Amino acid sequence: MLKTIDCDAALARLAQFDTIVDVRSESEFAIDHLPGAVNCPVLTDAERVEIGTRYKQVSPFEARRAGAALVAGNIARHLRSCFPERPRTWSPLVYCWRGGERSASIVHVMARIGWRVVQLEGGYRAFRRLVVGALATLPAQFRYRVLCGATGSGKSRLLNHLDRAGAQVLDLEALAAHRGSVLGDLPGQPQPSQKQFETRLWWALRRLDPARPVFVESESRRIGDCQLPDALLGAIRQSACVALDVPVAQRIRLLRDEYRHYERHPERLCAQLDCLAALHGLAAVERWKAMVRNDSWDALVACLLQEHYDPVYCRSIQSNYLRAGEAVRVSIPSADASEFERAARQLALGD
Repeated sequence: MLKTIDCDAALARLAQFDTIVDVRSESEFAIDHLPGAVNCPVLTDAERVEIGTRYKQVSPFEARRAGAALVAGNIARHLRSCFPERPRTWSPLVYCWRGGERSASIVHVMARIGWRVVQLEGGYRAFRRLVVGALATLPAQFRYRVLCGATGSGKSRLLNHLDRAGAQVLDLEALAAHRGSVLGDLPGQPQPSQKQFETRLWWALRRLDPARPVFVESESRRIGDCQLPDALLGAIRQSACVALDVPVAQRIRLLRDEYRHYERHPERLCAQLDCLAALHGLAAVERWKAMVRNDSWDALVACLLQEHYDPVYCRSIQSNYLRAGEAVRVSIPSADASEFERAARQLALGD
């Protein structure tokens, strides 16, 4: 009889498993998966299409027979390539979409070998239900300190220094692989799917200590293509704020440091600026593009801050963050790392 475990129990002892094995297809895995899982499909995307076609056009029996041969071949390949030298004491957790035949097939073989393999009851579907449920309640368990500051104030940089100083940090932009603005794409780093973002967020939240404050940036509802869960957004927007005061010249310096890839590829920046035409008109966008082509980077950043980012930020903070008016103010007069280290120590010690 195969050994199984329900989702709550599995997640409570996740660190006790040596490997988490996702046997779904590569596209299913890419959309989302359990934290730390490796993908070993018992049927690939192409094979699933092939078996589905055979099921409809020939017969269920012929589909099962062909599918069994493919599954057996894939399991053999994984045993040779992915798990060739695992000891007898190896203990993997295996799951598929709903804890059915795909995971049962490889679990059966692993158990016969003698490994301490466990199958996840309900599979990924049960895990997904758990994540969705947790994100509706988990955010309310924490006390947040929200870093506020106009674009270029170095909020993400201060979060990194707070982390190094030992404070608890929830870096939403890192989880979403995006800096949050219309120009916020990270080069060579695609954003996760919405489901994967939520899994990352759940994983980060469950590792936090509710007895200690959690530092987080003021964010809008969307970070690029990723949307914050309502419960988290509501909790953050009702929390105490820390306002960063950074001179405009230093904000320009920080932004140029963070967005240096656009200076190396100005045509990409021009393409992104087109997204602002609906808000500011073609004439303004063409004026900004002319600055790009003339390498007038400081002037461009100053114009974008004055004409777009600062007005948007002010409207958002005033309408969404209820306690922004009573924020503790932290002055960061320079973009030097030492100033961010000082501010981080000050905030970390204050809590």
